[in-house]
Amino acid sequence: MNPERYHLTLTTAGRPMMQGWWGTEAVARDRFRDWVGDWGRPGARITLVDEETGSVLTAWSEDG
Repeated sequence: MNPERYHLTLTTAGRPMMQGWWGTEAVARDRFRDWVGDWGRPGARITLVDEETGSVLTAWSEDG
């Protein structure tokens, strides 16, 4: 298991403000929901990426 496979990024105005890495998708998705609840504000974008495949698993922004 790669402990940094799932990469979560919070950006504001195109700048990375906070990042986190997790080894399991379930934990990373839980953190994604937490971050949306805690940091989801106008201008913010939160993205979860599978670093092994390069796929964006989910993303949140006020714009959709």
